[in-house]
Amino acid sequence: MQRLDQFLSAQGLGTRKEVRKDIRSGRIAVNGQVVTIPEAKIDPARDAVERDSVRVTWSEHVYRMLNKPAGVITAARDPHQRTVMDLIPPGRKGIQPVGRLDKDTTGLLLLTDDGDLAHRLLSPAHHVEKVYEVQTDLPIPPDAAARFAAGLELSDFTAKPAELAVLQPGFARVTICEGKFHQVKRMFAAVSVNVVALRRISFGPLTLDPALPEGESRVLTPEEEEALKAL
Repeated sequence: MQRLDQFLSAQGLGTRKEVRKDIRSGRIAVNGQVVTIPEAKIDPARDAVERDSVRVTWSEHVYRMLNKPAGVITAARDPHQRTVMDLIPPGRKGIQPVGRLDKDTTGLLLLTDDGDLAHRLLSPAHHVEKVYEVQTDLPIPPDAAARFAAGLELSDFTAKPAELAVLQPGFARVTICEGKFHQVKRMFAAVSVNVVALRRISFGPLTLDPALPEGESRVLTPEEEEALKAL
């Protein structure tokens, strides 16, 4: 069983505050009966929930795109720091971030309770591409793109070939297919520049929604979900 306001928010129909307003105003019906109590319990798999006479579809899994801001850690929980889980509506148990972004890295982060899909997306065997926008403290050396493409030797491993597109002297777009700890920052350090801002703009077939403000999230569209599952 789940609270009605939690269910509606988890399905992407608004923040908890917004869906509570919808419920109290009589816009929500459960099994044909208007329900005005946000705390009312429902069974998402069996009860028919409607908003303004339109069925709210329950899905087996939840898939959310978050535009992660800086200063938030990628973790399910932390006793001392704010986590990405604090930025999404409470709902179904088991929702986790897929991979991680450093505390000061911003941009696209996928969260889901679909463990099989998460494992597939993170598996090195699938080579899922991740694209980042990178700002550096100094102009990027002319040979950096060739060195990225050849695979950079780092202290503890050799990074797989990556695509580097220098857009301005201190601004670039880099595409990698792995995600080791601080990898992008370490790759740029290996060519003698430091990363001062890092933003992920795509993950596999997903592209960061330009209309999604930092710190906000939304459920994936059916097309986005289908593209993910096709990997």
